Amino acid sequence: MMLILKSANASPIAKSQLVATAIESVDRDWLREVVERISIPRHFESQPENNQEIARWIELQFQAMGYHTFRQGNFDNIVAVSPSVNAGAMEDFRPRILVGAHYDSKPETPGADDNASAVAAMLGCAKALAEGGVKNAKDGIVFVAFNREEDGLIGSVDFVNNFLPRAWSLKEVHILEMVGYCDHAEGSQSLPSGIPVKLSHRRGDFLALIGNRYSNSLLKPILKCAKTYVPDFPVWGLKVFFGLENRFADLRRSDHAPFWDKKIAALMWTDTSEFRNPNYHQPSDTPDTLDYEFLQKVTRLLVARVLSV
Repeated sequence: MMLILKSANASPIAKSQLVATAIESVDRDWLREVVERISIPRHFESQPENNQEIARWIELQFQAMGYHTFRQGNFDNIVAVSPSVNAGAMEDFRPRILVGAHYDSKPETPGADDNASAVAAMLGCAKALAEGGVKNAKDGIVFVAFNREEDGLIGSVDFVNNFLPRAWSLKEVHILEMVGYCDHAEGSQSLPSGIPVKLSHRRGDFLALIGNRYSNSLLKPILKCAKTYVPDFPVWGLKVFFGLENRFADLRRSDHAPFWDKKIAALMWTDTSEFRNPNYHQPSDTPDTLDYEFLQKVTRLLVARVLSV
């Protein structure tokens, strides 16, 4: 059983001035600059120099915002936390939220949507918190740029299985996977084969949030958040019940899956990849194909959510 929920049908919540101010700081042009900077072929094995160049660049962005960063594991996952936390004191760190996105690309592809768009949204969220001086939120969040998602999720698998501290009791994990492509044309949106849901329209103009039995409860609050802070932005949540995500491989194709396997509440945020974007895993996945107003709204919703927990 699966069920689609929509932000258009959600009830708004009381608006916070702190949140409203923070989301207004999310700049569309800045997000585009991030996407353009990252969009070079950067596969871990096929383009190792580019992969490491982008990893260093992401570290520098977090550090310039005031975050402490360190590399985790053999695959160079980048972890960014409040400067009051260092790698030797991770057991004393108690984050409520993890926001993650992979930074590698498919070999020989620039990967603007997959996954520079998501890295831009993650960095945009970190920037909004840092510039807004939201210390409590910043202390309660860990950002992770995963590597090797394109090689069977082995970066995030290593993070979850070999690093994730037992002391961390994460309330929610938000994994961003391709969040920059939008197409308003009817017929531009399709579905994975066999998935038991029907779309009210076939326009690829919405953000999809994918949950399962461990994270379905997060969907309604986020849709309420969307109705309040980005009311003109269609956000759809897919509730997946009874472990059906394990029967549909397309629902597990990003770094949220290792968290699901550990029964951690994780959501995938996505524009639905090849079910909308014809440039998926192609050399044509370039920055000029993305919709930066769409990406800005995704980032604003992410900021609103992490500040509302």
